[in-house]
Amino acid sequence: MYWQKEIETMDRVQLKKMQLDCINKQLALAKNAPYYKDKLANITELKDLTEITKLPFTTKQDLRDAFPYGLLATDLKNVVRLHSSSGTTGNPTVVFHTKEDLDNWANISARSMYCAGARNTDIFQNTMGYGLFSGGLGFHYGGERLGMLTIPLGPGNSKRQLWFMQHFKTTVVHILPSYALRLSNTVKELGINVKKDLNLKIFFIGAEPHSEAMRQKIEELYGVKAYNSYGLSEISGPGIAFECRYQKHLHIWEDYVYPEIVDPKTFEPLPDGEEGELVLTTLHRQAMPLMRYRTKDLTKIISEPCECGRTHRRIARITARTDDMMIINGVNIFPIQIEKTIMSIPEAGKNYVIELFDHNCMDKLRIKIEVNNDTFKGTLKDLEILQNRLINELKQELDVTPIVQFVEAGSLPVSEGKAKRVIDLRERTKSEAFCC
Repeated sequence: MYWQKEIETMDRVQLKKMQLDCINKQLALAKNAPYYKDKLANITELKDLTEITKLPFTTKQDLRDAFPYGLLATDLKNVVRLHSSSGTTGNPTVVFHTKEDLDNWANISARSMYCAGARNTDIFQNTMGYGLFSGGLGFHYGGERLGMLTIPLGPGNSKRQLWFMQHFKTTVVHILPSYALRLSNTVKELGINVKKDLNLKIFFIGAEPHSEAMRQKIEELYGVKAYNSYGLSEISGPGIAFECRYQKHLHIWEDYVYPEIVDPKTFEPLPDGEEGELVLTTLHRQAMPLMRYRTKDLTKIISEPCECGRTHRRIARITARTDDMMIINGVNIFPIQIEKTIMSIPEAGKNYVIELFDHNCMDKLRIKIEVNNDTFKGTLKDLEILQNRLINELKQELDVTPIVQFVEAGSLPVSEGKAKRVIDLRERTKSEAFCC
């Protein structure tokens, strides 16, 4: 039931003592990094976990500003791995790892997969990208550490994915939620019976925002249990928090990170149970310790005990990211609200795109959705009725009236990586120039 029972069921008092000790060691180490040298110069050893508020926040922009080596806290000769964002809008965020960092990362990844039910008798197929993106390698090393036969297939080539699943009797898959939905089209095209022709039991889904409705849809399509994972490359990658087999929130591994929830506007700490921005402090990073890293992910900490017996607290499903928020004529909207509504309508397809544009000096929201040919057999008039129904449901959810356009199945672009759902076509300057 447990990968590391002593750690996963550790007494909370003992766990807090360990966290304090680790934070102070990370604090001392972080002072070696050029970026932190002055910021932490006057901060001495913390006497209590409540004193963590003395430490400064770290942001993604800080990582960009410190490019390339400003946050490196150890000698370069000790660094064995670099991961990086794409950096399409300036300096990328770069994350360094020592051999010990990678060993710890592999271990919490294995722990995460184990707590969801994966065992060394399983066949693990990794459909995620490898390379600078940390998602693929994080699960890969976790799978090998757990002892599973690991197939590093990478993304795309759906027919090949299914060929491997059939011939090697894959039981566990790591997959993007959007790709899991697209792959089901190839399952249908090839006439594969998921119950008779495949041996699938577990899907690990993550790396892009998805609703509970999408998770349930994936479980229905493949007859599996789909477990949510949480991670971010700035801390290490996947494996920071994970659902256990009860699927009631995600256990955040408190021996690896120290979590806080803060008000995203005032940055004041919030108590367990209140939603805010997740802030993480690393506890064991050797190459690049991070102090109070603002993830921009909105969630809350669940302190009530879990049925599985693990004492590490849980975080609720990530409801949104503060930087994913769209502002439409002063109304705050998150893409996941739109997805949740779309997924509740069987006639709506699995692929959609959200477009933002200007019209007569007003923001407009247009949603293009592929028709689900399996469930929609009606006329153009029926399609119009369905369109109006979706407009009304979205208006109730968003407080904004969107334009909804149904398009032919397969007509919207798809991506081999994370789904690009939002396209902002609005023409704005930084000074928000007057129009009209």
